[in-house]
Amino acid sequence: MEERAFNDISYEKFLREEKLMGSRCKGCGRLYVPPRPLCIECHGAEMEWVRMKGEGRLAAFTCITVPPPFMMAQGYNRKNPYCTGVVELAEGGRVDARIVGVDPTNPETIRVGMPLKVKFLHWEEDGKKETFLAFEPA
Repeated sequence: MEERAFNDISYEKFLREEKLMGSRCKGCGRLYVPPRPLCIECHGAEMEWVRMKGEGRLAAFTCITVPPPFMMAQGYNRKNPYCTGVVELAEGGRVDARIVGVDPTNPETIRVGMPLKVKFLHWEEDGKKETFLAFEPA
């Protein structure tokens, strides 16, 4: 990938390209996923893009049975819940994402600490395409 200034491209564009990207502070080295334009550790504004491996472990999760309208439109409801969680990435940092490939109707089968890998979910509605970050069991 060609080197680009941090503000020249968006996180969402990278997601559409199926790339999980974070930002690293050039001053103190702190890593952020999703990326931040400013470092909350040293308050530096010199950030650089970092491509993540997309591997991690489940740190926390919840299964949602009463979804927002957007998820209802995808068929999720009390009888068809979905899972979302916090993933601790191999490089460090944590990211919130959908957890797919698990059974949200039986949350006792989902284990904190389980290895996960990145998955990109594509959704199109009314001609508008979006890509969402998700993780699945590795």
